[in-house]
Amino acid sequence: MNALHPLLSPDPEVIVFNLKQRYTGVSATINALVPLQAQQWRLGFCGTRMSNGIDGMTLGQAIALSRKPPAGRPFRIWHVRRDPEMMAAIFARDVLRLPIKLVFTSAAQHLHGRFPRWLISKMDAVISTTPLAASFVPNTTAVVPHGIDLSRFSPPPDKLKAWADSGLPGEYGIGVFGRVRPDKGSDVFVHAMIQALPQLPGATAVIAGLAQPQHQAYQQDLQRQIDAAGLHDRIVFLGEVPAGEVHLWYQRCLLCVACPRYEPFGLTPFEAAATACALVCSRTGAFDQLAIPGQTGEMVDTDDVPGLTRAVVSVLKDPTHAVQMGQAARARVSEHFSLAREAEGISRVYKGLFEKARAG
Repeated sequence: MNALHPLLSPDPEVIVFNLKQRYTGVSATINALVPLQAQQWRLGFCGTRMSNGIDGMTLGQAIALSRKPPAGRPFRIWHVRRDPEMMAAIFARDVLRLPIKLVFTSAAQHLHGRFPRWLISKMDAVISTTPLAASFVPNTTAVVPHGIDLSRFSPPPDKLKAWADSGLPGEYGIGVFGRVRPDKGSDVFVHAMIQALPQLPGATAVIAGLAQPQHQAYQQDLQRQIDAAGLHDRIVFLGEVPAGEVHLWYQRCLLCVACPRYEPFGLTPFEAAATACALVCSRTGAFDQLAIPGQTGEMVDTDDVPGLTRAVVSVLKDPTHAVQMGQAARARVSEHFSLAREAEGISRVYKGLFEKARAG
């Protein structure tokens, strides 16, 4: 194994897994949580190198390490978040007979398929990220919402002046963050911006996210529609923004739009809200816990271009009021969705497994 990161333990009582190569919302969650959890637990990490510089052990190394319990504990905890990780963990526990307990985090807001349901049923503890997600998982142990790093995602000194740092035209920005593809509602955003921007002469819209090869024709078609509307300098595809720079674009934008057709949880508006963005969100994910109409922003139905247009114009017709909405959004994230609260909720689940073993 490579030299361990100073935060990680050579004899972890908890190993956190992130085996997926591509950086995703789940990766972002783990990337933020691991440094904090490593201050609370003897922690190990298995998987792809994280953007914060922490390297992970391989699955084979995790198995070898877990052949015996850690010092002072009857077992190690493996915390997994994806189906292939559950499969590997069940094999390690039930076939290799390793002394481990399995914790899974479930975010899906729909009934899992038959095989994932079977995998989840074999977990020793399940964390659901919302009450709705928990309703589809009978063996949920605790509901623990995702949390945001409030120090990294912090408001700029002056939200109304922050857009000047973007290098783009306009007085303020409207941002949508995430992959460019149909399920993320990229076309819904573009169509709404084509209708809204003529009513908002100070606004420029940015789309921060990668179009993978199978979605590049989709993005090109959206670009043609933008060009045909004469808005090529006011609706801008930024491409994939490096993970270490995403917070800067949240800070620059006055309004964050999140209009996916489906989302299990949806971190981007929570991150944006932490930087004091006002919000317009579709009714999916956990957005209804954050976008409070008239207070932190507005909610619209999924796939509703006219509704999204009206909501964006309503929020931005008075930029000063939009700033106040953004401040209220920051306060709501700080109170209910901090990274510290998430780490605390996860810790309670870990402690519960260890206490149960002691009691037994």
